Amino acid sequence: MITLCGFAISNYYNKVKLVLLEKNIPFTEELVMTGSKDEAVLRDSPLAKVPFIRTPQGALCESQVIVDYLEQLQPQPSLLPADPFEAAKVRELCTFIDLHLELVARDLYGAAFFGRTADEAVKERVRAQLTRQIPAFQRLAKFSPYVAGSEFTLADCCAFVSLPLVAMATRTVLGSDLLADAGVDWKGYLKVVAARPSAQRVEADRKAAIAAMSSKKA
Repeated sequence: MITLCGFAISNYYNKVKLVLLEKNIPFTEELVMTGSKDEAVLRDSPLAKVPFIRTPQGALCESQVIVDYLEQLQPQPSLLPADPFEAAKVRELCTFIDLHLELVARDLYGAAFFGRTADEAVKERVRAQLTRQIPAFQRLAKFSPYVAGSEFTLADCCAFVSLPLVAMATRTVLGSDLLADAGVDWKGYLKVVAARPSAQRVEADRKAAIAAMSSKKA
């Protein structure tokens, strides 16, 4: 059986969890925080990043590597189109969401979610990058109703967990939801995906993890 290692507040952890749930792949969860110095963690995730998975064959890290593995491990139900080009277009969207939106906005998370002070130079750099890269994403995204078209795909497993973070971080730190300002109806899109049992499970577990973390701080 697969063991998903990480924590339920992580969007990349939830990206993998969505795929596991959508494909009905049996798995267990193991709480592992990022930055661990535990040799058992470093053996399986050399940068001590989460998520990573443990399988009977060994461990895998990096969320996109993991979800591509899961897609090959259990092709049905498929989260990629059968046509090779269309499948590549879904992966293209995954890359845009992960690298050109979420990774850029991540530099604001300390200020947006953890009470840190935002450096003005960082704020302006992130604003400039996202102002350029959100329209590029819009050229690829369809939202009809899912991000890659009419079918739920791997791209939705990326978008559902990351678009809200980009929106909230920019609204909180930059004073404006750059996704909404560009015309991305991410809230309407989230409602579509949230109707799926997999998304409901992920969201419930995420909220429970946040509540547990808050109670420890109190």
